[in-house]
Amino acid sequence: MRVEHDLKLTFDDVLIRPKRSTLVSRSDVTLVREFKFRHSNITWTGIPIVAANMDTTGLFSVAAELQKHSMLTCTQKFYSTKEYTQAWEDGIDPEYVAIACGSTEDSFDLLKRKMATNAGAKLICIDVANGYREIFLEFVRRVRSEFSSAIVIAGNVATREMTEALILAGADIVKVGIGPGSVCTTRKVAGVGYPQLSAIAECADAAHGLAGHVMADGGCSSPGDVAKAFAAGADFVMLGGMFAGHDESGGELVTSSNGKKYKSFYGMSSSKAMQAHYGEVAKHRAPEGKEVRVPYRGQLEISIQAILGGVRSACSYVGARRIKDLPKCTTFIRVTQTTNEVYQRFNVEE
Repeated sequence: MRVEHDLKLTFDDVLIRPKRSTLVSRSDVTLVREFKFRHSNITWTGIPIVAANMDTTGLFSVAAELQKHSMLTCTQKFYSTKEYTQAWEDGIDPEYVAIACGSTEDSFDLLKRKMATNAGAKLICIDVANGYREIFLEFVRRVRSEFSSAIVIAGNVATREMTEALILAGADIVKVGIGPGSVCTTRKVAGVGYPQLSAIAECADAAHGLAGHVMADGGCSSPGDVAKAFAAGADFVMLGGMFAGHDESGGELVTSSNGKKYKSFYGMSSSKAMQAHYGEVAKHRAPEGKEVRVPYRGQLEISIQAILGGVRSACSYVGARRIKDLPKCTTFIRVTQTTNEVYQRFNVEE
């Protein structure tokens, strides 16, 4: 048994310190980025905020709204080949859609059919709960070999060494986050996780040294959290709960006894998701997600504008003209105390 004593932080532990700026207005801030990747010869340009590949957010209806702002959607992995074809015909732009898959043999065969059938598809999101298995690394290598020019997103992990391993195996973008999501219960069920702000900073540092990129996945509950994720070094920020509860989102719309409206939202490792897609919860598994009700929020466009406005505001407070410049312009201030510090102070005062 080994214990690390280095301080690890999450979004609520810090604030961004303001500093003098030459920016005249928030409108001076550019959120669009152009990305070049280690393994792919494709250049991607857009605002690097991403809808999570969940049943209620990784939908073509969500993608239709996000693509208006050049934002990306990682679709839920249970769409069929025909549904992708129909979506392209209906105006969904494959430039802003990542086709998601698992890491099984069936997943690989289905991915091949989807990529072969749907012209223009260029982004692949390989999504598993535990990205630390050697078999997952082999799967990433296999996908890279089969789709040499595709932009490959792979995860989830939360530490330097596995970020580096995935990039060297063929991932262009590593998805970072173990347990921070609002409907993820991995930290309670398995006792496994890593504070998200520190995970982003450490994984980004490792990835950028290898010409790779990271996508922060989970833990953002406000536009300020999105700004903090970018400031910590994330190249992309993936959102689930913040895109849930809208007209375009999935989930059942219910009205409570007091007249308030809600929509259901659940994790993809929850009992709800496993029952829906596999018919049961496998005996060797414990659900690591939950189903919740989120307040009905109306049109997604309203939340998109709030998120983009918040990130622009953060950039203007520190003088970052481009979202890419936010990390080098940011100083974080710790605003909470660790349990150990409170304990030590209590002992001194006593």
